[in-house]
Amino acid sequence: MARRQALHVSATAAARPASTVQSRRAARLPPAARIVAEAAPTSTSTSASTCTGSQTPRQQTARTLPESSSLGDGWTSGRRSRSGFSDAAARIAQPTPPLEATLSPGTGARAAAAAAAAAALAAAPTPTGPAIALQAAAAAQPVQLSLPFSPTRFRRHPTTTASPSLLTLSRRSARPVSATALLRHSSPSCNFCHGRRLFTTTSPAMVASRLDGTAIAKSIRERIGADIAEKQKLNPRYKPCLKILQVGDRSDSSTYVRMKLKAAQEAGVACELLHYPAEITEPELLDQLRRLNNDPTVNGILVQLPLPSHISEYNITSAVADEKDVDGFGTNNIGELAKRGGNPIFTPCTPKGVMHLLREAGIPLAGKSAVVLGRSNIVGSPVSYLLRNADCTVTVCHSKTAALESYLKSADIVIAAIGQPQFVKGEWLKEGAVVIDVGTNFVPDATKKTGYRLVGDVDFESAAQVASVITPVPGGVGPMTVAMLLENVVEATTLFFQNERLRKTIPLPLKLERPVPSDIAISRAQTPKQITRIAAEVGIAPHELEPYGAYKAKVDLNLLKRLEHRRDGRYVVVTGITPTPLGEGKSTTTMGLAQALGAHVGRLTFANVRQPSQGPTFGIKGGAAGGGYSQVIPMDEFNLHLTGDIHAITAANNLLAAAIETRIFHENTQKDGPLYRRLVPVKNGVRRFAPVMFRRLKKLGIDKTIPDELTEDEIHRFARLDIDPETITWRRVLDVNDRHLRGVTVGTAPTEKGQSRETGFDISVASECMAILALSTSLADMRERLGRMVVATSRSGDPVTCDDIGAGGALTALMKDAIKPNLMQTLEGTPVFVHAGPFANISIGQSSIIADRLALKLAGTEPDEDHNGTAGFVVTEAGFDFTMGGERFFNIKCRTSGLVPDVVVVVATVRALKVHGGGPPIAPGAPLNPVYKEENVDILRAGCVNLKKHIANAKSFGVPVVVAINKFATDTDAEIAVVREEALAAGAEDAILADHWAQGGVGAVDLAHGVIAAAEKPKALSLTYGLDGTVQERIEAIGKKMYGAAAVEFSELAQKKVDTYTRQGYGNLSICIAKTQYSLSHDPELKGAPTGFTIPIRDVRMAAGAGYLYALAADIQTIPGLPTAPGYLNVDVDTETGEIDGLF
Repeated sequence: MARRQALHVSATAAARPASTVQSRRAARLPPAARIVAEAAPTSTSTSASTCTGSQTPRQQTARTLPESSSLGDGWTSGRRSRSGFSDAAARIAQPTPPLEATLSPGTGARAAAAAAAAAALAAAPTPTGPAIALQAAAAAQPVQLSLPFSPTRFRRHPTTTASPSLLTLSRRSARPVSATALLRHSSPSCNFCHGRRLFTTTSPAMVASRLDGTAIAKSIRERIGADIAEKQKLNPRYKPCLKILQVGDRSDSSTYVRMKLKAAQEAGVACELLHYPAEITEPELLDQLRRLNNDPTVNGILVQLPLPSHISEYNITSAVADEKDVDGFGTNNIGELAKRGGNPIFTPCTPKGVMHLLREAGIPLAGKSAVVLGRSNIVGSPVSYLLRNADCTVTVCHSKTAALESYLKSADIVIAAIGQPQFVKGEWLKEGAVVIDVGTNFVPDATKKTGYRLVGDVDFESAAQVASVITPVPGGVGPMTVAMLLENVVEATTLFFQNERLRKTIPLPLKLERPVPSDIAISRAQTPKQITRIAAEVGIAPHELEPYGAYKAKVDLNLLKRLEHRRDGRYVVVTGITPTPLGEGKSTTTMGLAQALGAHVGRLTFANVRQPSQGPTFGIKGGAAGGGYSQVIPMDEFNLHLTGDIHAITAANNLLAAAIETRIFHENTQKDGPLYRRLVPVKNGVRRFAPVMFRRLKKLGIDKTIPDELTEDEIHRFARLDIDPETITWRRVLDVNDRHLRGVTVGTAPTEKGQSRETGFDISVASECMAILALSTSLADMRERLGRMVVATSRSGDPVTCDDIGAGGALTALMKDAIKPNLMQTLEGTPVFVHAGPFANISIGQSSIIADRLALKLAGTEPDEDHNGTAGFVVTEAGFDFTMGGERFFNIKCRTSGLVPDVVVVVATVRALKVHGGGPPIAPGAPLNPVYKEENVDILRAGCVNLKKHIANAKSFGVPVVVAINKFATDTDAEIAVVREEALAAGAEDAILADHWAQGGVGAVDLAHGVIAAAEKPKALSLTYGLDGTVQERIEAIGKKMYGAAAVEFSELAQKKVDTYTRQGYGNLSICIAKTQYSLSHDPELKGAPTGFTIPIRDVRMAAGAGYLYALAADIQTIPGLPTAPGYLNVDVDTETGEIDGLF
């Protein structure tokens, strides 16, 4: 598209006769210019009144460029010649378009010369073009003709777009000419003016072309603004943000900051100044930097230097995160820049601006000799690295360099950053050198209002007569520094969003052995990745990770806020058929499927599992890390303390138990007045309520906040909980299988004044605190849930809560770290979240909602990504079979979280199905009956009724079902075919053999593809019951729909408790039925898919904080016992290496 451009060409006449050389120059000029040159007589005097810029009486040669000239891609650097244009200039000598000329009055030969020039130009034909005005000067005035740039020295940049008026070239001449022309054109054929060469000369006595950094910086800001606007159309979150930290009130720093703020506003970059007093300490400033480093909305951080003397600039600049170090002075960035082939994230702004100016000028750098005058870390050193990387031969000099002039005299390029005003003289420079003046020095100047003016490190007046290109001060490098800063901020923002997409697990190789070694041997043979590497691969920032040693860490919940814009990944729940006491491999399948998806199919995948209790680990069952070549590692750390979450649960639970006993004791031994005064003591002369007490005041309807204002009745109601000891449901816990703690008597010491009662212990994972940990959606939600746990009933029939006791805040404090999920890894280096471990017998038996939400966001997709093609997976596990764990997963966990799984995986084994088909019982430690080692299709097919019932139950929730046939070495092809046939007949999307125990992820690749295919199927969640019916109706719905029962029978105790809970306002909670895991019914002897039975509900208990009632359909032991030969007999430690042996 044709664009109107302006060409202003100027020259002055010289007072000496034309030489032979000058004649040759005139001969090479375009015709119109030759007419002017030949017509003008020699003159010995001239006026400078019409010179552009700050002219002197020294004269200049006129040069013209015809209107229709085109500087295309053919323009290249030519040899600089004092005699005129290079041969390349002939290419632009084209006829000029028609002119409209207005001649000013003149005298003598000067007027005649001007008229002749106008006539010659007007006569030149042109196909198109607007009118061009030529105004001839008065006879007493010298003629001025100028070019936008010298075609002998500059190449056209392929992306140039700037106005040609930004560069003018003046050359001295002895030929007296007398004319002034203003040419305007819009010819499509003239494209030399479409460049980005924003440089100009204004002094007629100077040879050098002036690089206009102000104009170049403006064009960069405009480009940045347009780029931001365009990216925001695709991603509204794309909002570059810069934070500037200024310490103290130095006027020069404030000036620089204002410049940056103004430039940022023009470019559309959000920029905020954080101003701190000069007295701020270094630790305080470092803490502010840490906060900004961790803020995902901040893309760039700039510390305005200098800092006060008591603060280390090195420590502060090094503390800026590399990815936000837009000033480029951090250790990593400057170190990478200094390395040959280094890869800094950001280049320091001023050196980057210098290089940008050189590119804008079209200066070829390869092979050139460059002298950097100055060795500072801010300019001198980094710019020398950049020039070296551009294949210049670089010499770094300074003010004390001996024979400095000799170095400068041989330099093609001079970068002056020495910090001394007008230090470099023109006579020191090589003819035609390129000079970039970085200096900013204030020198006295009485003609200025301020009393000073700004100059560079180069004597501009003398250097401009020798150099080919020079930057002015001000208006050269300075504006470019700010522009490069903004460019770095935009690059930082782009890099942030690019890194959000770069999530890929790099798998660890497996060395498979036959026969398969023990689980602990396999775990120990694999070298895990550092947990920081796992976190980096999945997109967890360093500040969001809290390592506990080398191979496990907690993840900060603020990650959810950072990733809230993402679509969730695919959600898979692994359940199973009704198991045998040996287990059917759900945990192993969970790990194998995650390894297959993450390490072999290329989908970022998390395995989300419960933390195992130490009770089973040292008892019969052993650990829960999976098995064979599909397990969590390190296995010993996983199965033992991990990060102490279960210990935190134990401490919180037992604190509340102690608080209950203590409150009863003090209420029984004190009257209202003393009890109240001790509960609300005077501190510093003032009686104040503790924060937690306002919750009880609100519950009682007392709206007073000053303790002394309560009436006697209000004091009585507030201070006395009046707990009925017979109704206390809260028990102490311990993470050990200790059968002798099932029933204990407390308060038998003489100090307790006879206030004893019978109670007992549960295993720690059976605590309601653990269920709350699993079901909480945030720290705030956990606090509320802990506070509303009901621990007893008052003698008047009111529920007594944890907040009534006043312990809700303290329990939250003990569990505040436990709410953060634990990050580990599988054998193949794919990520695992291990979090929470509620007892599957009486609780939900699921890992936490928070872990699932975190994993789904980490495995999810950005708004503009292909979700179906790139979404990752989260594979979680539900305890026991689908009818227990799966039902609770949907009706309790999903109801609470709002999450819906994409696929249900039901794990089946030939061995367990044979049990349900009439095979003999299986007992731990006893040899297997031959029927489980030999092919028996008939028994197997009969047992598939159990599988079909679980498939039907799973499909009732509206989610696709895939059956994973967990392969055992004794399984035959015919038996596998039967299981697959029966599963497909029952409505499963697929039934796939998986051999992940023996082969790791490779053995579950087919299963992974089946799960991916099923995840794309439509789903419509449908829960088993609503919350608006009665408690009895909800329990019956589970018994009849899930278990196959004909009826549900409530004991007198169970019915009484249901009535009490309903009266107290808890009649709308979810239901968890505690029963045996070895049958679909309440009776472990009923195998297959029994029907027609009646479920006896002997008791109903409440977990108000967790949000459900649990009905006991069997005599469930809430703290297991140890067998004759428990697992701990095999556990020991190698005292030389510290390795643990004997875990399984």
